[in-house]
This record gives sequence, C-alpha cells and structure tokens, in this order.
Amino acid sequence: MRIYTKTGDKGTTSLIYGQRVSKNDIRVEAYGSCDEANSMIGMALSHLRSEYFNGKEKAEQVFHKVQTDLFHAGAQLATPAGKEVKWTIKEEDITFMENQIDEWESDLAALHNFILPGGHPSGAAFHVARTVVRRAERCAVSLGEEVNPLVLVYLNRLSDLLFVAARFINQHLGSGEQSLHAEKS
Repeated sequence: MRIYTKTGDKGTTSLIYGQRVSKNDIRVEAYGSCDEANSMIGMALSHLRSEYFNGKEKAEQVFHKVQTDLFHAGAQLATPAGKEVKWTIKEEDITFMENQIDEWESDLAALHNFILPGGHPSGAAFHVARTVVRRAERCAVSLGEEVNPLVLVYLNRLSDLLFVAARFINQHLGSGEQSLHAEKS
C-alpha cells in the first residue's frame, strides 16, 4: 500500500465510511486538530529524560492512554452523522484524566495569577498541545448535535490535564512558572 493515493489532490478528503468533504470542512478541522494535539503530546514526551524526571514512566503510561483516546475522539469527529462510530469516548476515559489531574495538582502550588506558557521543552509542548485541543473543542462545538457530548467533555478535560501536566513537569524539572503581570504600558 502506498502512502499517497492522489484522491486528495483537488482539496477533498474522505471521512470514515468514504464520504468526501472539502479539506476546509469544520469536521476535518476538528479531527485534524486532534491529530495535531496528539503529535504535540508525542513531542512533549520525547523531551522527557528519566535521569532528570523520575515520573517519566508514569507520564508515558498516562499519555499513552490519552493519545489512544484522543485518536478515538478524532475518529468520532471523522465519522459522519448517523453512521456507526467504531471507537467511542467513555465516561471512564474522562474519569481517568480527572484522577490524574487531581494527583498531579495535589503536588502543585496554588495558582494566584495567570501563567505564561513555557518552561522546560516538554512543559512548553504540553502547553501548545493544550491550545490545539482547545481549537479542536471549538470546532467540535461548531458541529453541534452531530458530536457525541462526551467528546466535548473529553476535549475540555484533556485541555485541563495538559495544563496541569505542563505545570507538573515544569515544577519537577526546575523550570518554574512565569506569572503574567497585568501591567499596562
């Protein structure tokens, strides 16, 4: 099987079940943003080194599940309305993230100001992934009732998890956080 099919050369792509749509369709933007976030999570993980971060193995386990679930969310978004969904997001996927958020957040200082994205390359990449997930969420909301409500909850919670992961990793790798100063010039 070749990687190139030439079927998208005129600006269309196939959804699951073969329906062709424009590559600028909001559904394509939604699942494409999930794919982009998934890639950014992979980049974030690639910056972790076990000799510097003793939580690397746990983070990899957490995000292996998250990346798989995010792929499933994207597949749901790529499935046309009224068609059977092959992979679904479940309540337990959301609960898994909430439990991880609670665990990591219990080790973090309380936030009193907005923080600027950055820090360790892994933390910064998790911040980028968070913003891409927010884009996926906005696109999914635009699809309205065509989207499983659990996908919307999943994307919302995932952005929370990514924010906490960025903070947790930055703290444990000594990168700290830079607060936003709301001064006007």
